[in-house]
Amino acid sequence: MDAHVRDLRYFVAVAEELNFTRAAERLFISQPALSKQIRQLEEGLRARLFDRDRRAVALTAAGQALLPRASELIRSWDEAQRAVSDAAAADAAVLTVGLSTSIGRGLLHGVRERFAERRPGWQLQYRQINWDDATAGLAEGRVDVALVWLPVPGQEGFRTRTVATESRWVAMRDDHRFAGRDEIAFDELLDEPFLALPPSAGPLRDHWLAVGQRGGRAPRIGAVVLNAEETFAAVEEGSGIVLLAAGNAEIYRRPGITALPVTGLPPTELAVAWRPDDHRAVLRDFVEAWVPDTDSQRLSQRVLDAGQ
Repeated sequence: MDAHVRDLRYFVAVAEELNFTRAAERLFISQPALSKQIRQLEEGLRARLFDRDRRAVALTAAGQALLPRASELIRSWDEAQRAVSDAAAADAAVLTVGLSTSIGRGLLHGVRERFAERRPGWQLQYRQINWDDATAGLAEGRVDVALVWLPVPGQEGFRTRTVATESRWVAMRDDHRFAGRDEIAFDELLDEPFLALPPSAGPLRDHWLAVGQRGGRAPRIGAVVLNAEETFAAVEEGSGIVLLAAGNAEIYRRPGITALPVTGLPPTELAVAWRPDDHRAVLRDFVEAWVPDTDSQRLSQRVLDAGQ
């Protein structure tokens, strides 16, 4: 049997945590799904990898033999993906940027101009990634750099630069009982059904549900949405309301939908994110293109220092 890299990632997570529940939380999948994948891996290898009962999980001899090799295979595959991506980008003079939402705000136009000044002949290729990957393709190496809303799963493993800090608004059908308000307190929305990102979005899902501001009350989930288009459709059909950044409010103002400010919530942050082991000068130039020229030299030094 040829194991998938994903299966090895699941195995390594359980082996390091020695707890299926914690490993599932770390991987942003359900515990039953994780257990099923581990069983399938064991069946394929014809070896039991874990001794498990209600109180403890331990590696078997077979599991101990697999762990260092699985870890090395994962590292090698990640390095291979980055090497292929870097070579393709350099050959084509293209930097791939992951997005999960429309940015708007006039930000991309200015960035494109400043990047072109630094890298004549290079192109920025934008790739839309669904919200089941809240890192917009960065974690899996599908993009070189990403624009993400914070916090994202595994954020401690990336470098980020905040480019916009905005208050949170709410979008709802224009016949909703709150639609005529100038603003609304979040406490008034606690019993409303909310649209939610997929569970794999982890802390970002909680952020857009404002879990930390609910006083321990679980949110009502009206529907799970994977992208902006699904969100528009779900709001229009009345499946729920959705929190959004103030800068995206105009995007949601379409026939049948209204958006208004929400009080009682901390702001949200839009950030550029990149892998800490990616020290290419072209990446530094892209990150610098997001900040005023007066800040470029200071940021450039921070990016270079990260590689030392």
